[in-house]
Amino acid sequence: MEILELINALPGAVAQGLIWGIMAVGVYITYRVLDIADLTVDGSITTGGAVCVMLMLAGFPAWAAMLCAVGAGLLAGLVTGLLHTAMGIPALLAGILTQLSLYSINLRIMQKSNQSISVDKYDLLVSLRYISQAIVVCAVLVLVLIAVLYWFFGTSLGCAIRATGANPNMSRAQGINVNATKIIGLMISNGLVALAGALLSQYNGFADVKMGIGSIVIGLAAVIIGDVIFSRIFRNFALKLLAVVFGAIIYYIVLQIVFWFGLNPDYLKLLTAVIVAVFLAIPYWKSKYFTKPVKRGE
Repeated sequence: MEILELINALPGAVAQGLIWGIMAVGVYITYRVLDIADLTVDGSITTGGAVCVMLMLAGFPAWAAMLCAVGAGLLAGLVTGLLHTAMGIPALLAGILTQLSLYSINLRIMQKSNQSISVDKYDLLVSLRYISQAIVVCAVLVLVLIAVLYWFFGTSLGCAIRATGANPNMSRAQGINVNATKIIGLMISNGLVALAGALLSQYNGFADVKMGIGSIVIGLAAVIIGDVIFSRIFRNFALKLLAVVFGAIIYYIVLQIVFWFGLNPDYLKLLTAVIVAVFLAIPYWKSKYFTKPVKRGE
């Protein structure tokens, strides 16, 4: 009976993994492409959920509410980018300042700390009640987003963003406006994160002002898990983005299995931190303890 409960819970883990995978792709753009640890995402994911829910409660269709949520995420990334480039604030601190500001903004948007939305009364794109539909919708959306991002980062602007993350000094010497590319990268990242927040709020049936706490850690977990497991298989940029989504799915499946063994949900954040720490350490352990040193003359 217990094994059946685990099996029945796995589709829900896959659905959540796909939603958080979109968020993790946003984190990948800043963390891997731009080489920036952007903490704005803890606030922008809530902003996306808050905007989506409030607009749908006001009568907007799901697609319009989600587009507005993405727009709000783009603005959040713009603010972080301007704090970093125009005001000279370090990127990490700029993200913290924007995240802190978004807490009050999200409260203002929702008018209280929590707003619920029912699938019985509103035409939600995804819902916890219809997991199979949620998986199909999110999977299609993930593939479309990866295709669009693969195309975009192959354009001259996308290549400039990637060059900025790889070597900002060389990029500046080549005539690339490094500040502009950083801002655009942060905007794209937080737009994706806000989209994930819009989907997550519909899936859960509510938006909460604290729903984004620890999101950056989940995003990093997905990025790192995907990189460690699939780095030797997926070398194409599009496949690397897909690996991030797979990392999020694996993360949620692992969580489901751990909870099945009886772990107290209060330890969720601690478990997430441990998972991230272990996967971050794997490349170091591998190079230090499992790679034979090259002898001179070989």
